[in-house]
Amino acid sequence: MASAGSGSGSRSEKVRVWDLPTRLFHWLLVGLFAFMWYSGGASDELMHWHMRAGYTLLALLIFRVLWGLWGSRHSRFVSFVAPPRRVWGYARAVLARRVTPASGHNPLGGWMVLVLLASLLTQTVTGLFSSDDISIDGPLNNTVSSSTAGWLTSVHHLNFDLLLILAGVHIAAVLAHRVLGEPLTLAMITGRKRAAAGDTDEPFAPLWRALLLALAAGAAVWLLVS
Repeated sequence: MASAGSGSGSRSEKVRVWDLPTRLFHWLLVGLFAFMWYSGGASDELMHWHMRAGYTLLALLIFRVLWGLWGSRHSRFVSFVAPPRRVWGYARAVLARRVTPASGHNPLGGWMVLVLLASLLTQTVTGLFSSDDISIDGPLNNTVSSSTAGWLTSVHHLNFDLLLILAGVHIAAVLAHRVLGEPLTLAMITGRKRAAAGDTDEPFAPLWRALLLALAAGAAVWLLVS
């Protein structure tokens, strides 16, 4: 990932890759996911906070989808969703320990982002309809039949197990890249990543755009659950 630098693009050169909104999204997501793991199925009081965290997470995910369309270059889906042939080639390079720095997300990492976003969206949306059949119902539970609500609640529980597996795979991949000399965690803190061939510092999308998209995402969730 990156450190300041300009010039010809040596292996030690680092360039700006992750803008502030993307980094904030990442670390807020980590914190919310950890809290929801802790609070899920706990006391009624914690479950109310679990639901509030779920609303916040849903707004965060909607923002990330919007930022994936109108954010900075390396945050946009078109920049990191690679075709299958390129993903397969990168996977083979990883196994052969021939990994070279990638601009933004590498081909495998890009698809992991999509899978994680899809699973997290599934988790938050099904939570809106779920029920513990005792005292805690999602805000949209009464908009569907009891059988549908029961099915969505089951998906909510099963999908969380999938999310734990995906989180484990993600952490393992980050550790593997650290061993291979690419500190991804540091890059998600500093915003800078070791330069790939031809990489240079690029301007980030303006923060006012991120703020407007975040407000839109928050308003959409508030309208949905209130």
